[in-house]
Amino acid sequence: MIDIAGLVRPDLQKLVGYTPIVPLDVLSRRLGIPVERLVKLDANENPYGPSPRVLEALAHEQPYAIYPDPDQTVLRAALSEYTGQPVERLICGNGSDELIDLLMRLCLSPGDAVVESPPTFGMYSFNTAVVGGRSIGVPRHADWTLDVDALIAAVEREQAKLVFLPSPNNPDGSVVERSDIMRLLALPALLVIDEAYAEFAGVSVIDLVGQHPNLVVLRTFSKWAGLAGLRLGYGAMDERIVRYLLQIKPPYNINVAAQAAVLASLADRSSLMDKVALLIAERERLYAALCERPACKPLPSRANFVLFHLGPQAGAIKRALEQEGVLVRYYSKPGLNEYLRVTVGTPEQNLRFLDALDASLLDIQHEEMRHELA
Repeated sequence: MIDIAGLVRPDLQKLVGYTPIVPLDVLSRRLGIPVERLVKLDANENPYGPSPRVLEALAHEQPYAIYPDPDQTVLRAALSEYTGQPVERLICGNGSDELIDLLMRLCLSPGDAVVESPPTFGMYSFNTAVVGGRSIGVPRHADWTLDVDALIAAVEREQAKLVFLPSPNNPDGSVVERSDIMRLLALPALLVIDEAYAEFAGVSVIDLVGQHPNLVVLRTFSKWAGLAGLRLGYGAMDERIVRYLLQIKPPYNINVAAQAAVLASLADRSSLMDKVALLIAERERLYAALCERPACKPLPSRANFVLFHLGPQAGAIKRALEQEGVLVRYYSKPGLNEYLRVTVGTPEQNLRFLDALDASLLDIQHEEMRHELA
């Protein structure tokens, strides 16, 4: 009998997998709650969904039986018009997750260091482990801002090849100051700025690509365009890096349906940005509503979600909300285990979340009082 475990890298046998969010039908079966009663605010998805033009494009005959263009020619041309960057500096991935993975595969040998600034997006440390690298975490300040001096010291000390920083950051929604990015660009490492939520933030450093050969900017259509299920991300970077990535990527990594959806979204960007504006306004209302609740301490956000502190009862409140069909994100890891992150939904979804939150807080308060009287 062959020993399968003996064929697997020892370090990967111990790897803890990334915790993904599951879709509505799976949650419905798990919770015993009909899909139509679920309010899914746990994965930063767009509650308004894709443009109607996307649905029309997918319904029309596409060459689904033919392999897609490995060079992403039409797609990159459309993204060039959208971003202002030349085609040679653009590349698409099966979600920006694939580009994160490809950049690491391109640059890292076993044992090489990747610097990040936790709490942050978990895929950076996860992918670093998958490719055999070392993840070096430089904690943020208490106010969630970057410790730029410590980041610089870590890159120099560890001879790191890659630095990953989201702007806005997931899970708190804060943006990286442009001046801090300029300081970090002086380092002898690739600086990857993950702008998955840039359309909600209204700020970007994609204009700096071409001026700084070690700058990589990642974007996605999952959030602002409502295409999370079709998996399309892209990166803007030095054309030499693009050429390397085109050599090592899977040849047909962008499927025909995703390409059609992106082209339709870009053609209808005005109406999509109208939905983004609605979500930004709703984000501010949700933040203000959480500020009014003494038990909650929300953090200002430039993304389509709000992170708020609840204390030791955060996990219990997450589970209570789930039983009411309201789904939010909870992290059991140290530094985040007293927080919940809620995606900005429609006004109706946000109201239902707030009502369920109030009921859950009241139930926990009553339970604590019963324990004190016992």
